Amino acid sequence: MNVDYAIIVKNKTRLEALIERFNTKAQAKFYIERLGGNFEDYEQEHEIFHASLSTLQTRLSKVVKYKIIERNFIPSFIFSPKQIVIVIGQDGLVANTAKYSGGIPIIAVNPDEERYDGVLLPFNTGNFIGAVENVLTDKFQWRTMRFAEARLNDGQRLLAFNDLFIGASSHVSARYKISYGKATEEQSSSGLIVSTPAGSTGWLSSVFNMAYGVAGLFEKNLQPKKPRIKDNELLFAVREPFQSIRTQIGITAGIIKQTNSLTVESLMPGSGVIFSDGIEADFLKFNSGAIATIGLASETAQLVTNEVK
Repeated sequence: MNVDYAIIVKNKTRLEALIERFNTKAQAKFYIERLGGNFEDYEQEHEIFHASLSTLQTRLSKVVKYKIIERNFIPSFIFSPKQIVIVIGQDGLVANTAKYSGGIPIIAVNPDEERYDGVLLPFNTGNFIGAVENVLTDKFQWRTMRFAEARLNDGQRLLAFNDLFIGASSHVSARYKISYGKATEEQSSSGLIVSTPAGSTGWLSSVFNMAYGVAGLFEKNLQPKKPRIKDNELLFAVREPFQSIRTQIGITAGIIKQTNSLTVESLMPGSGVIFSDGIEADFLKFNSGAIATIGLASETAQLVTNEVK
């Protein structure tokens, strides 16, 4: 593969974000400790991350040139097919990067395996360079990930690598009309989550945990199960649906495939939103008159695996 240079994508540590907010490390420490927090944990996380980043840069510089960009610049960065992307951070950073990288190979590195589960992070700073070399010699294997898509009736659309949220921007109930299969009903709920296979271990899993936890109070020996979604499927779940004279609870979950879709019509005069991958700043307004069609997008992401051709 003809690669000009690699792009390292990173995010600020929690400590760096605190220092930006309070101007100095000392003031950040005073704030956290005054509230009873463990400031040493912020420092340790910061030190481990930057040690991992330094190791990654040192090893990468011996193989290919690179540039570093911060997470908040990803939406405006112009990615090229002659680049490879190396994400170092949490799983959410992989999701955010994949939406804008245009399908070029992504090598995801876990900087702190004692802290992060790393469901989407198959590499660490010790073995990632092998994946880089495999990409450079076109010997890499990849995992193709499908995006979810929300398309509004005015032509706007939003992609999601992990999940879409459809609802109200605050903690008030969302009001909407939902259509799935041959059924249509008006609902009031805390909103909908639409998850891809990549996102099934994230926000969606917390919905399952809540459901099993509540049901377990009334049914003994109930064994929690993890959501399972096939590669070409999406799973939607309605959060806390409320039944009333006007609102129903017949449609609470379902599978979306290539052959079907989910339609949601907003009944909210204001504060309705659709956002993706937990980034509330990346959203579509979803107010009265807006109709969203939710389905599988044509775009895909390539996540490099630790296998070789």
